[in-house]
Amino acid sequence: MNIAPNPNPRTRKRLLAAAASVAIAGAIGFGAVATGTAPVLAEAVRVEAPQVPSFADVVERVSPAVVSVRVKANIETTADDGSDLPDAFGNLPDDPQLRRFFREFRGFGDQDGRDGMRRFERRDRQPRPVAQGSGFFISEDGYLVTNNHVVGDGSSFTVVMHDGKELDAKLVGTDPRTDLAVLKVEGDGKFTYVDFADDSKVRVGDWVVAVGNPFGLGGTVTAGIVSARGRDIGAGPYDDFIQIDASVNRGNSGGPTFNLNGQVVGINTAIFSPSGGSVGIAFDIPASTAKQVVQDLMKDGTVQRGWLGVEIQPVTSEIAESLGLKSDKGALVSSAQEDGPGKKAGITAGDVITQVDGKDVASPKELARLIGAYQPGKPVDVTLWRDGRSETVKVDLGTLPSSDKQASADQQPSAPAKADTLADLGLTVTRSDDGKGLVVTDVDPDSDAADRGIQPGDVITSVNSTEVDGTDDVAKAMADAVKSGRKAVLMQITRDDSNRFVALPVAKG
Repeated sequence: MNIAPNPNPRTRKRLLAAAASVAIAGAIGFGAVATGTAPVLAEAVRVEAPQVPSFADVVERVSPAVVSVRVKANIETTADDGSDLPDAFGNLPDDPQLRRFFREFRGFGDQDGRDGMRRFERRDRQPRPVAQGSGFFISEDGYLVTNNHVVGDGSSFTVVMHDGKELDAKLVGTDPRTDLAVLKVEGDGKFTYVDFADDSKVRVGDWVVAVGNPFGLGGTVTAGIVSARGRDIGAGPYDDFIQIDASVNRGNSGGPTFNLNGQVVGINTAIFSPSGGSVGIAFDIPASTAKQVVQDLMKDGTVQRGWLGVEIQPVTSEIAESLGLKSDKGALVSSAQEDGPGKKAGITAGDVITQVDGKDVASPKELARLIGAYQPGKPVDVTLWRDGRSETVKVDLGTLPSSDKQASADQQPSAPAKADTLADLGLTVTRSDDGKGLVVTDVDPDSDAADRGIQPGDVITSVNSTEVDGTDDVAKAMADAVKSGRKAVLMQITRDDSNRFVALPVAKG
């Protein structure tokens, strides 16, 4: 470009602007820029992409081990030949014309909300699809893991492989308490399988990859991080979930979550979702839990767990204060079942279990997991906090019943007319008919007792492990607590055939 010497200011300004345009165009990668003269060529800018993690290698290795699980159940289908009618019409007279009228009328919905009348003459039990989930092989001979809630109602099972091949599977065993199940696929060849990781090394913030069958799409991969550990979502007594933010939806149930080494750190089992879809909060059964349960299911199709036979509740800071404990760790025994091994060993209501075989018990959930990990019949040393000191008892564990057994209690007595007042506690009470405890007849709505959930009808059976049958016993227990420097008393409350403990402040007394 030629620029005349000493041009006037306006011309000079136009020429400088044109030159600047050429420079900018070259910098952003235009091949040529028209300037009124010959085009100026410029090279395209090339920036080397930064190195970022890729999940492709992991996914390529593990995908053949992940399958879709289709479940069918024998559902009774019926046909109406007109020979009978729904119970909703009652017993009609034996009039052919009247019965024909009701058979032909289809305007009513039956009691379960379906339109038309129920049909139940010819009954054929046919397998119908009832569930669809995910799973993964854990052995080359065809054992695979999924969720109990995926297969629990099924009668037949089909496994869809990574390449689309369909194989029949049989149910080996289930464990509803941890929501795990094992299937077995029979085949001539060897199956690609994956191993469980040591989830004790999993840290919050680690990358994870979930592979599964969301919405029946099959072979879907999502990625995220470990968001939290040790989550208790109220699913059962062994809650200890790993929370992840990888997208997990319906159909992912039973599918694996992998670390970057291709090992299973958890099994997708639940999501938190106000909308019904993924919002980035999913929960995995930890590999350590799954590994032990799966081994038991593969061995004999069931899981045998140790059983202590006690009902327990958390130790709050106020309860710890009332018992003279230094911390709010442990599990407070609210009752010991009559036929349970704990009661036979001398464990009673009011004891706080602090250790099992030298392992600290942080909470009731921790105690349930520790006891459940032992085999029935195993003798264990249970350390208790009782009457202000620590002692140890030996318990021969029983077998956990198939359903949770409730401690038995006498029927709650009716309250006599005369009532006494525990003004400092905001309670009005009366002696029970059998003389064992005090029945609460009224609760001051502004009292600590009301704040802690005590209700009329509750029965106070003991205070600070001392049985009470009158208000004098309560007053004495409160006075003893004050002399000992404690700020609360621990009341044992019976309601609806179950026991619990409540700590009430005694500073006013």
